[in-house]
Amino acid sequence: MIPDLGKYAQAVIGAYALSIALLVLLVGWSMWRAARVRRQLNEIEARRVRNG
Repeated sequence: MIPDLGKYAQAVIGAYALSIALLVLLVGWSMWRAARVRRQLNEIEARRVRNG
C-alpha cells in the first residue's frame, strides 16, 4: 500500500509532516480564537443586560 518513493522519500514525508503540523496548528488557533471571541461576546452581552 505504501508507494516506493526512492530518493524522494525523506522530502515527501517531511512535506506531509509539515502540512499536518500546520493544519493542527491552524485548527488549534481557530478554536482558541473562537473561545476568546465567544467569551468577549458573553461579557458584552452581560453588560448590556445589566445596563439596560
